[in-house]
Formats: sequence, structure tokens, C-alpha cells
Amino acid sequence: MTIPGFTSEHEIRTAFFMAMSKMYRTEVPLYGDLLDIVDGVNARVLSADAEMEADLRRRGEYERLGQERHGAIRVGTGEELATLRRMFAVMGMHPVGYYDLSVAGVPVHSTAFRPVDLAGLNRNPFRVFTSLLRLELIDDAELRNEASRLLSQRRIFTDRTLELTEQYERDGGLEEDAAAEFVTEVLETFRWHGDTVVDAGTYKKLNDVHRLVADVACFRGPHINHLTPRTLDIDAVQAEMLARGIDAKDVIEGPPRREHPILLRQTSFKALEERIKFHGGDDGVMGTHAARFGEIEQRGLALTPKGRALYEELLAEARGTKGAQARDFEEHLEAVFSRFPDDLTVLRREELGYFNYRLVVDEVPRGADLSDLESLIAQGVVEASPIIYEDFLPVSAAGIFQSNLGGTEQKSYSASEAKASLEHALGAAVAEPFELYAGVQEDSLERLETQLVRTRSTG
Repeated sequence: MTIPGFTSEHEIRTAFFMAMSKMYRTEVPLYGDLLDIVDGVNARVLSADAEMEADLRRRGEYERLGQERHGAIRVGTGEELATLRRMFAVMGMHPVGYYDLSVAGVPVHSTAFRPVDLAGLNRNPFRVFTSLLRLELIDDAELRNEASRLLSQRRIFTDRTLELTEQYERDGGLEEDAAAEFVTEVLETFRWHGDTVVDAGTYKKLNDVHRLVADVACFRGPHINHLTPRTLDIDAVQAEMLARGIDAKDVIEGPPRREHPILLRQTSFKALEERIKFHGGDDGVMGTHAARFGEIEQRGLALTPKGRALYEELLAEARGTKGAQARDFEEHLEAVFSRFPDDLTVLRREELGYFNYRLVVDEVPRGADLSDLESLIAQGVVEASPIIYEDFLPVSAAGIFQSNLGGTEQKSYSASEAKASLEHALGAAVAEPFELYAGVQEDSLERLETQLVRTRSTG
């Protein structure tokens, strides 16, 4: 709840999202092309499907569609991550989920800062996928120590950012002028800097370990490396990117195209080769660095643990027999996933996905059995709508990272040890996504029961 006189966390998050999007569009003009493509595709989809638009409006999800983005950053120390947690809390964004990408050869583990309640998500669903470099996965002790030294010397937050964060924590909020200043100051953490803090030789050595190591350790801060708009038809966006000559990924990460989307599908254009200047020498030595890319996502139904287990089983089967060509794999993926129900009623009854239940009539018909949920749904008294998946998929995230940064499989620590390490760095536990979705579903059922009882008592 916002304290009177203070700017709400939702307003601060929206202001930050808008400032970030404007900055990134200036820094990476191709991002603006992606927004144009996504806006055009979404408009065509809604124009052709009036029922979909009506559903989005009824569920309070229509307004968020045009502003929906997720960003991604990479930091190098636990202190940086802990400060980000405090900073994002000012915007109503909290760590949700744990992702160990080291199993795919990417030496990081991650969480996502986002709103955790449905009202906050519908106000503005901006989220930031945040990765922490795992120095212990660098085998070369000399380079590991060099990366650690570089990271220990940098300060990625302005003094004013830290002061305003402390002010928020002390007072319980920020007034309008302080909130606006906070957004301006925080933006500096994510701005692109073309000058490295290392010479060309050190950059090459760290880049040879993994391009992500160089991206984190060789610069002054964690420049935002992509901002991802949400589309209603990612296949159409992919086709449009290719038609415009944009260097897109060969395949769309995640589940195949379905009538009722599940979880998350992602694609991207390849990382840009950007000019950088290495530290040292009066004239500086020029080079290039590939880190920032453009990503698009399509979000669908959040799956229950049962549904997620089926998804992982089918995905493993499909990936184990990849075809030689991308199209072969996509066709094979669709064939394998034909065993995953593509009917909302079946998905709900078999408890494969989470749903939000709403009373959609002003007056319940006489004789209706208020204890029979299935009957009430069949009669059109209650609506069961899919709860949107708000989080990420480790395999898909690794696929995007690898296509833009390279990397091969390597040994990782156990998931439990790694998760505990990330939470220690955060200074807080990460929320469990399944529990959040289950909570939204349970809250909707409790609210529905109260409404039905009230209807009966006044009918």
C-alpha cells in the first residue's frame, strides 16, 4: 500500500521502464524496428480476433500488452546483486525464480526481479532477468583473480542512487521529486559505455574464457543487453524479421506453436558487433564487442508442476533427436508436443495449468448448484481464464545466451548449492514461481466462493 504523499512503486516502475526503453532505443536503433514489428503484428492479431481483444480487456491484461518488456543485465559480485535487490524493491520488483545456466556452459546463475502480485503485473509487468557471474567456474586461477580484482574496483551505482534507496528504506517511500530523481540516477547503471577498463590483451584473455566473462568484468557497469517486447504471434514476428533482412535466430526457443500457448517462446536477432576503445595508450586501441541483442517473447499459460514435468519430458525427447535443419527440428517438436493437450478445458481439468476464476454474471440462475464449479463454468456463470506465465525457462535462456555469446557444456555445482549461493549474495530468498501462480488461483477461488455465497444470500 502506498503511503499518502509518496509516489507508488508502480508509478516509479513505469517511469523507469519508459526511460529505459527510450535510452535503449537511442543506443540500439534496431530495437526500435523490433517495437514497430511487434506493434504491427499485435494490431493485426487483435483486429482479426475480436474475442481475444475482449478477453484481454475483461481480464485487465489489454493495457499492459503495449508496454510489456523484460530487460536483462549481468553483474559480477554479490554486493552488486544485493544492491540491485534493494534498488528494484523501490519499484515493486522482487527476486522470483532461480536459473542455473552453467549446465549449458554459461558461467552465471540468475533470478528475475518483477512484481509478484497480479494487480502489480497488470499495472506494469516490467521485469529484469539478472545474472551473477560465477567466478568459481573460471578454471584459470590467474584469470579468475584478475576478473575478481577488476570487479572489486568498480562502482556501478551513483552515490545519489544509494542515498535515495536508503531514503526509501528509512521513510517507507519517495515523494514525487525524489522518485523522478531516483529514476534518472538508476538509469546511469544500465547505460552503455564504449570504453573498457582493461587493455586489449586482458580483454582477449577474458573473452577467450567466455565472452560473457569479458562482458561483465571489462566494463564500468552492467549495460542493459536487451529489452524484450511481448507479441501475440511470435512466428509472424520471426517471419517479418527475416523479411526485413534482420539476422534472427534459426529457431524459436521454447514450446512449439499451439492454439493455446504455454509458458514462454523467445527469439532474437544476433548480438551486434559494437565499437569499443580499450584502456591504455594516448590514442586508445579500438576493437569490437558483441553483447547487446534484440529479443521478442510470446507468453502463454503458466503450468503446474504436473504440467511442467510433462513439458520437460517432451522437450527432452525432442531435443534428443534434433534434425539437421532448423525446420526439421520445429516440425519434430510439434509432432512430439502433440501429446501435450491443446484444449483449455482439458488443461484445467487435468491440472496441467493455473487458472483465474471469475464470476461473470450479475445474477446466478435459480437452481444453480453453487458447489459444482464445472457446472457453473459450463453454464457461463463462472469464467476460468489462463494465468499468464511471467517467468523464464532455463533451456530457452541458455539457448538465447549461447546464440549470442557462444559457450559449450561444462560441469556445474549442484543446483541446491548454487541456489543457496545466489540467495546468500542477494541477502534474501527468491520467491518460488509455482507458489505465486498457485496463490493467484487460490485467491480467485476464495473470492469466487465469497461472491457466490453473497449471491445466494441476496437472491
